[in-house]
Amino acid sequence: MFRVARRVEQAVGAAPLKEVWFAFPHLQARAGVLEGSRIERVQTLGKALLIRFQGGTVIYTHNQLYGRWMFSTPDRRPDTRRQLRLALSTGKRSALLYSASDIEWIEGDALDEHPFIRRAGLDILSSGADAEAIAAWISQPQFARRRLGHLLLDQSFLAGVGNYLRSEILYLAGVHPAERPVDLDLARLRALAEAAHALMWRSVETGGVTNDPDRVADLKAAGWRRGDYRHYVFGRAGQSSFETDAPIVREQVAGRRLYRCPVRQPEPGERSVQRSG
Repeated sequence: MFRVARRVEQAVGAAPLKEVWFAFPHLQARAGVLEGSRIERVQTLGKALLIRFQGGTVIYTHNQLYGRWMFSTPDRRPDTRRQLRLALSTGKRSALLYSASDIEWIEGDALDEHPFIRRAGLDILSSGADAEAIAAWISQPQFARRRLGHLLLDQSFLAGVGNYLRSEILYLAGVHPAERPVDLDLARLRALAEAAHALMWRSVETGGVTNDPDRVADLKAAGWRRGDYRHYVFGRAGQSSFETDAPIVREQVAGRRLYRCPVRQPEPGERSVQRSG
């Protein structure tokens, strides 16, 4: 969503809006208030967008499973069978949200009371949090005894982490999904924070590629397909780990598929044996 937020801001964030249109009558009745104003910022909060206008009004959108933003010039609409839900246009560009049903008008002083916003966790991308700030967030008592394989899919923990990033973050940090923040010493907690920071930003800049950039360049030059070089472990069950040659394991954790390297991410009991040995 961070990439989408950038595109919305680039398309319609630099000039006064000439069109603000909602498919929902209760929102359209207020749309004229925003015409002629400017968008100050488009911010992500996990899978949601917060479109902030001059004067304090915020339009909250959540794509759920089907919503999609498209972009065009104001004199045309994309050729799609999707239903238009929100249109924002300047004199030169339009940002158009299709198929999403979760769109709300929020005044700035009520933003913190919105149910989704109130429970959302740290959004690494929009907050600009560094590894130190992420480690401090992860260390909070309410997260301490929850298994990270479950916790990383909870949007009240790290907002915006999806299923493939869960596997990739745990792999890069060398953490087993059954481990909890309380099980990690300071060095491993820091490694988890650094992995989350690095991979969230890498995914944004590469369009979802999380593997080591130098390795990706080498594999692309060798003719590998994107699906084969894209990730460290996600979607690579049975294939050899790039770093340990161990076969990648696929598991079901919190009802979703998760991939790990059994050497880099041993079972917690096995790690204890390795330490004592």
